[in-house]
Amino acid sequence: MARSYIAYILESRMTILYGIKNCDSVRKARQWLAANDILYTFHDLRADGQDEATLHAWAESVGWETLLNRRGTTWRKLPEEQRNVIDEQKAIQLMLDNPTLIKRPVLVSDDGQAHVGFKPTDYETIFQQG
Repeated sequence: MARSYIAYILESRMTILYGIKNCDSVRKARQWLAANDILYTFHDLRADGQDEATLHAWAESVGWETLLNRRGTTWRKLPEEQRNVIDEQKAIQLMLDNPTLIKRPVLVSDDGQAHVGFKPTDYETIFQQG
């Protein structure tokens, strides 16, 4: 029986970049990865969504406050009552309902570590580039 592509990716511990195609930070991260010959899989959060277990794992790894994008229009459009009483579980539910509330990009390196945002110097460290 043939293995699914997702099973192959998970078993191979390939780098995965999570984001939204038209996001500038995601575009820059994708360009950096391509320019440095880093093989990765792209997961479009808007098109493909994200599961709750992964969001919990990321929140545990980097902190839900880091993961929650409070700078975007989606956050500003939320009712003030929701924004003022936010906690981890409410933030995760909001990110499930509105993938644009996930700060981007989220890079899961081949060692399984999650990294939020894009800075070339951080990516150089992650991938041990010069």
